[in-house]
Amino acid sequence: MEVAAGALSPVLRKLGELLAGEYNLEKRVKKGVQSLLIELEMMHAILRKVSEVPSDQLEEPVRIWAGKVRDLSCDMEDAVDDFLVRVDEGSSRKPTNMRNRVNKFLKKTTKLFGKGKALHQICDAIEEAQDLAKQLADLRKRYELDMHSSSNGATIDPRVLALHKDVGELVGVDYTRDELIKTLICEDGSSKEQLKTIPIVGVGGLGKTTLTKAVYEKIKAQFDCVAFVSVGQNPDIKKVFKDLLYGLDNGKFSDIHNTTRDENLLIKQISDYLVDKRYLIVIDDIWEEEIWRFINCALYKNDLHSRVITTTRNVCVSEACLSSSDDMIHQMKPLSDEDSQILFHRRIFQSEEKCPEDLQAVSREILKKCGGVPLAIITIASLLVSNQRIKQKEEWLHVHSSMGRGVTEGGIVKDMKRILSLSYYDLPSHLKPCLLYLSMFPEDSEIKRDWLIWRWLSEGFIQCDKEETRLFEIGESYYNELLNRSLIQPSKINEEGTVVSCRIHDMVITS
Repeated sequence: MEVAAGALSPVLRKLGELLAGEYNLEKRVKKGVQSLLIELEMMHAILRKVSEVPSDQLEEPVRIWAGKVRDLSCDMEDAVDDFLVRVDEGSSRKPTNMRNRVNKFLKKTTKLFGKGKALHQICDAIEEAQDLAKQLADLRKRYELDMHSSSNGATIDPRVLALHKDVGELVGVDYTRDELIKTLICEDGSSKEQLKTIPIVGVGGLGKTTLTKAVYEKIKAQFDCVAFVSVGQNPDIKKVFKDLLYGLDNGKFSDIHNTTRDENLLIKQISDYLVDKRYLIVIDDIWEEEIWRFINCALYKNDLHSRVITTTRNVCVSEACLSSSDDMIHQMKPLSDEDSQILFHRRIFQSEEKCPEDLQAVSREILKKCGGVPLAIITIASLLVSNQRIKQKEEWLHVHSSMGRGVTEGGIVKDMKRILSLSYYDLPSHLKPCLLYLSMFPEDSEIKRDWLIWRWLSEGFIQCDKEETRLFEIGESYYNELLNRSLIQPSKINEEGTVVSCRIHDMVITS
């Protein structure tokens, strides 16, 4: 449903600009476009309301209707693309970017609409929109449509920044971190001379990356060079190698991402660089054994006490990562009841000791359903805070009942997706396409804030009726709200406390 709503946004924007501009449209065409715009706006409003309901709870006629609207919007977008191509073909200059193409489209639409084919396309769209509009009355009653919605101008909740201030301070990490460090480096400061690898394995959401970062930050000063590289489910192996080189020496390899070297040359470069250095390398989120074998070829096996840490959710991959019979796999475990409560209360109350008495019982019941999975705990905690205001007990009880059976040992991934879907359906309609848009990025990739907001703007996701409000500022509030809900995670925070880049957990993407 939300895909259909998102597909209508750019169509509405272009039609609105067309009517608002000084275009000498034929009277019948202008009237038709106005009619079409009204019908589509009504459909868009309906779809936004429908998208608040999980798809498996919608009746079949509603899903069919929404699918028709989606197909209509896609056909209209195809028509717009066709117009743009025809404009370009009639111009001696090539368009520099999509913004220029859209401008050209708007300026020259009069001629195109005057032609039979273009007018026929518009008339067909109007007729189909009017046919679909006849089905709106029942939908309005069924979903109690409210035609008015607005953005709340969200700012970053300080609770979110507190959780990401120092990875070494996160709940339940310190003891496990110290145990892993003892395995990597002996207590007297010495360590085995040959290369040692520690694979960390566990399902998504248990905090493998968080734990690994805590270890990495604690011991990286003891090594000649270090690098932390994320791989992901569908990696570009050349990019992984380039990221590794850049991490090892961002001065020497500052321009590495602009080169066209193949895998073999990159492997040789990495190996040659590591030959006489004691290194610490983290290879995060490996999904396939073959990918590890490629990466392992580049890691020079010197006798300088070098260390490698890998993370994966696949036991077979973790076993493949072992470099010697002395190496051991670390199996991630859920948080204890005590640590779960500390994390939960710290996210909501900024202190594990400030939970009101009337919320303590439901708090314990919610945590039981989270099963000690940090991602589940933080996600549910984020649902219970809105605009830095802690929700009422009735809302806590509703969240608890909506969680179903919660996270169980045998179905963590499936149950986690159910919990994450609660957060998705709790989103206001204007944020849903912004979140869905993030699925185009590889998991764990770092996404720059300003660049992302401009992309949302270009897609037509950010709109406002008030002329004095800057769209980019609205985009910032969208970004902050996704942060507050823990659907995106801070990656880099500047000195002013602004989150300048973010990451999105792959379980959020696949949910």
